[in-house]
Amino acid sequence: MDRKTQEQLIDELLKDYSGPESFWGESGLYAQLKKKIIERTLNAEMDHHLGYTKHDPKGHNSGNSRNGRGRKTVVVDSDQVELEPPRDRNGTFEPQLIPKREKYFTGFDDKILAMYARGMSVRDIQSCLLEMYQIDVSEGLISQATEGIMEEVTTWQNRPLDNIYPIIFLDCIVVKSRQDGRVANRSVYLALGVTMEGQKELLGIWIAQSEGAKFWLSVITELKNRGVQDIFIACVDGLKGFPEAIESVFPDTQIQLCIVHMVRNSVKYVSWKDRKVICQDLKAIYTSATEQQAEAALDAFGKKWDSKYPTIAQMWRNHWERVIPFFDYPPDIRKVIYTTNAIESLNRSLRKVIKTKGAFPNDAAILKIFFLALANIAKKWTLPIRDWKAALGQFAIKFAGRFEP
Repeated sequence: MDRKTQEQLIDELLKDYSGPESFWGESGLYAQLKKKIIERTLNAEMDHHLGYTKHDPKGHNSGNSRNGRGRKTVVVDSDQVELEPPRDRNGTFEPQLIPKREKYFTGFDDKILAMYARGMSVRDIQSCLLEMYQIDVSEGLISQATEGIMEEVTTWQNRPLDNIYPIIFLDCIVVKSRQDGRVANRSVYLALGVTMEGQKELLGIWIAQSEGAKFWLSVITELKNRGVQDIFIACVDGLKGFPEAIESVFPDTQIQLCIVHMVRNSVKYVSWKDRKVICQDLKAIYTSATEQQAEAALDAFGKKWDSKYPTIAQMWRNHWERVIPFFDYPPDIRKVIYTTNAIESLNRSLRKVIKTKGAFPNDAAILKIFFLALANIAKKWTLPIRDWKAALGQFAIKFAGRFEP
């Protein structure tokens, strides 16, 4: 059909247009077109199934023929459409556009998954779909739509990974789950990598009873088994044995303790009236221009506070070798690696999603919601990390022989 003919057809369709209602209304042109196009497509599928068109003499004594029409209501976009799909006498016709017993057009499951990924409960999803589409969707249908994602989760969790991740952030988030009839904590382990292109990539999700270095060792080992050959810098919290677990698998990886966690642990037992001043004094340590200035700031901190809070300066000294790696880099790169903010930001987004969930029924439910929520969050990761080219230049010098710029 040429362009002129198309325009003539559109003009013919719109000749009775009298306002938005005549186009968008329940019986308007748009609704009629949707119904006609779907039914025409179903009739074409029937022609293909039978091997002849309607009224074609080839159908005589063919062994099968049309047998009237059925009635069916389906949801298309945001509308209910009343259809009259064709039937065949032998009952062997299986329509592809809208399969038998399906009430929802292709893409309806995606709408359910999108709501689920934003933390909506099954009841909320039912109410929302009823309000939008005037259809009462069963819990079973919603479960069926979300269950289908588990195969995708398994494939994603076992996919091959890149050979090198310049930076990797490792952290854990605790959720409630029902175990053996009672509610208990479950630790969800997350590994967030930064690729050679500076893009963030979630590497996996793991679930265990609690956070511990032993389980982190199994996570790191799995990353290596999936293809990771080298990690330049691993940013972690201060969990005992965590750095050693990483170094046992990747001995050349530089461990950077999260400064935010160090500060939090420092003020955990500090009185409220002293907390603000102590945080300011600690800031003088990690915002120093050089490692030597940071050591001097730590000594000054100890002289001022050791009599009242002797454990704070001692803790920083005990972890000093894993606190200072970021001083080897310019200020802009330090912001990327001296804190696990990248993954903590991820955790904040996840908590917004799961805050209404209460206790999950099982680990599979945790995996589903985390996978869908994280896929939704990752859509925003379109730009490389800030000043990434400068960081690559530093890595090329720092990790010569392990890095190809």
